[in-house]
Amino acid sequence: MKEIRIHARAGQGAITTAALLGNAYFLKGMYPYAFPHFGAARMGAPMNAFVRVDTKPVRLRSQIYEPDYLVIVDATLMRGYNCFSGLQDKGVAIINDREGVALPKLSAQQKAYVLPANDIAMKTIGRPLGNTALLGGFCAATAELDLEALFKAIKERFSGKAQEANIAAAKEGFEFVKKMMKG
Repeated sequence: MKEIRIHARAGQGAITTAALLGNAYFLKGMYPYAFPHFGAARMGAPMNAFVRVDTKPVRLRSQIYEPDYLVIVDATLMRGYNCFSGLQDKGVAIINDREGVALPKLSAQQKAYVLPANDIAMKTIGRPLGNTALLGGFCAATAELDLEALFKAIKERFSGKAQEANIAAAKEGFEFVKKMMKG
């Protein structure tokens, strides 16, 4: 079983991110389970979304405490929370770039990729919602999913210009992380 924890603030699309990721795994023939967790129900409050995926139905319903992967939609959360808590030894983190936010010390086998997801989204979508760019980066960094599965999930969720823009953002996020991995 693979476990993914998403860190964001309410209103930044973390639930949609988890749903897209879960659907992309489902389209690959896997069994995903995606769910949110949030405290105070107000915009801007820190919250998490989670995705578990396996080759057999997922029955575990608790929060994820030792993720294989992290997606950090809002890097400012790293200032007040230990977003990397419990990250597996070979874990991978995909982080939306934010000036002035430093990465914690990682183990030799852990990897973190910081990409300008909101900048990509502004260019492709016209709004600073970098979630699909982060998911493209996730595909590149983890090799868990190929872009076609993600594109198909995006096509099922969005239509028209939003669909095209989110696919463009995912592709650019993928390419950005691929370049980082080579360099």
